[in-house]
Amino acid sequence: MARYKIREYDAKRLMAENIPNLDCRNVLVTPETNLDVLPKEHPWLLTSKLVVKPDQLFGKRKKLGLVLINADFAQVKEFILTHRNKPLTIGKATDTLTHFLIEPYIPHEQEYYLSITSRRDGNTIHFSSEGGQDIEERWHSIKKIVVPTLGTVEGSMMNEEFLNGVPENHQPTIQQFIKNLYHAYLNLDFTYLELNPFTITAPGDICILDTVAHLDGSAAWKNSSRWNIPSFPPEFGKKSYPEETFIENLDRESGASLKLTILNPQGRIWNILSGGGASIIYLDTIVNRGYGQELANYGEYSGNPSMEESYHYAKTVIDLMTREHHPQGKILLIAGAIANFTDIEKTFQGIIRALREYQHQLREGNIKIFVRRGGPNYENGLALIEKAGKEIGVPMEIHGPDKPMVHIISPALEMLP
Repeated sequence: MARYKIREYDAKRLMAENIPNLDCRNVLVTPETNLDVLPKEHPWLLTSKLVVKPDQLFGKRKKLGLVLINADFAQVKEFILTHRNKPLTIGKATDTLTHFLIEPYIPHEQEYYLSITSRRDGNTIHFSSEGGQDIEERWHSIKKIVVPTLGTVEGSMMNEEFLNGVPENHQPTIQQFIKNLYHAYLNLDFTYLELNPFTITAPGDICILDTVAHLDGSAAWKNSSRWNIPSFPPEFGKKSYPEETFIENLDRESGASLKLTILNPQGRIWNILSGGGASIIYLDTIVNRGYGQELANYGEYSGNPSMEESYHYAKTVIDLMTREHHPQGKILLIAGAIANFTDIEKTFQGIIRALREYQHQLREGNIKIFVRRGGPNYENGLALIEKAGKEIGVPMEIHGPDKPMVHIISPALEMLP
């Protein structure tokens, strides 16, 4: 499951489109938005008191002084112009503020907390009648129910104790809202959804004030039109590389799984790893050995990608790896567990094509390659890559499934003086 964070704007839009009687009027201001024409497109901006805040996948905005409430449009415009295209540092992350969310200001008294989290054995729903800022300090107020996989929220316990602290006249409204929200959560393939806070207005309507949401990227093939999100936004402070976007697009068009995250382009340990679980084991082992700062990339290919997809994936990693040389060389891990149905010979043919294409750069960069793989046709695959290594003059250490996965890490790290 590939979890992708989405903007608060999109999360609220999806809920409003899929939950009855839920009004989430809002406007997303992008770098291209002309603020002067917004009131013509959204007349309520001039008739309502407003809230404005950055919408770039980071929290604690109010504590950072980045939320303006109970303002008119002139004040909202001034706020955006003051902060737009300005750098902001949060912890170790620095980025530029580019996207802002404008929505009506909703006067309210009581704030509620609600979240749904996907687990292996079901989905967990948390609720509190004491939502809002610093909810962690009131975690004792949180109630929890677990909806088993293939179970229903109606069949799980949602009694008076679960809604403790909610005024009696609001309990039916919140009960129905949780049911509707849960069904939307499943239908739209959310993996995490947090409303903190939401409130009930005087007429008895649900109003979502703040939202964090993740979607299952693996379900994009069936939800692209319903989500209507052209691309998932990068997290605040995370530099976006065109190579990551290329692999993301390749993944989106493939029935296989192809993932790439660049961690440190100057790192000396590069990876072409197969399998989500195996890739994490390899990287955890490297970090535990004290070489985390040398990790250049994280990613994985799995689900039986084609020879062409394997070629493009390997080419992307190798191209990045060989752009800059290190006087003491680098290592490349081409490794994985024992595949269930991925054709090792076919995927290795794609990887070998990329190795041949970059053989001069690999030799000049003093690259050493460590291979460990098992699965369908792995003998042919290992024989092909061993032959290719000799022909292109790049040193390789090659192992099959008889070698425990992480046992190739120690000899590989020994090659890094």
